[in-house]
Amino acid sequence: MPVGARVFSVLDAIVLFEAYLYRRHLQRFWGASGDFWQSRWEAVDALFGGDASCRWVWGTFGLTFALYWLVGGVYTAVDLTGRPAFLLRYKMQPGAPYPVSGAQVWCVVHQVLFNQLFIDLPFALATHALLEWRSYDRSPFLPSFPWVLFELAACVLIEEVALYYGHRLLHHPLLYRHVHKRHHEYCHPAEHVLCNLMPPMLGVLLLGSHPATAWLWFSVLLLFLAQRPLGLPPALLPLARVS
Repeated sequence: MPVGARVFSVLDAIVLFEAYLYRRHLQRFWGASGDFWQSRWEAVDALFGGDASCRWVWGTFGLTFALYWLVGGVYTAVDLTGRPAFLLRYKMQPGAPYPVSGAQVWCVVHQVLFNQLFIDLPFALATHALLEWRSYDRSPFLPSFPWVLFELAACVLIEEVALYYGHRLLHHPLLYRHVHKRHHEYCHPAEHVLCNLMPPMLGVLLLGSHPATAWLWFSVLLLFLAQRPLGLPPALLPLARVS
């Protein structure tokens, strides 16, 4: 495993360990606000008419799509303008040219939108079928805090292993030239499935996680990985990986 990946795997473990140490305080917060979160979840369920398939497919797609572009839009603005300048002091590739051209950004946006619309949606449909086969948690009640913490820790470990071996597979001569060689410029649909979608989803599938836990996991992961194209260090986002 690359040094960067090992370092951030350790950071993942440290953060989860700290959450475990402060679990009593977090448990009190979770318990005190439990009715609020439960009512919000019931509102989400009502929004989809109680349809588990519709909730998973459109809820997962809508959440990840909105969060990706909300956070990614901020970083894209930095790429286009080179501002705020103080943020660029932390770049791990200080020689990279700034600002990035609009043509370069549009090329990436076009590929990302293609992957989201034509890969993510079918993937959500397929994974819901697998979740039903797995008999995942469809309880109308949110899971307990200790169980959510356990599932997040398990998902982190499973994602790390799956991503590592998926990345190794992409370096196979049959795949590298056509799929992975230009991964710093765009993400090939096959690579998108193998490294972006499957690793985070594996833990959810194996554990049969509640949709709310899955959405929390996807949201945390998106927030921590959104900085990768900009090359910002873990000092700003502790669980971030090096590209």
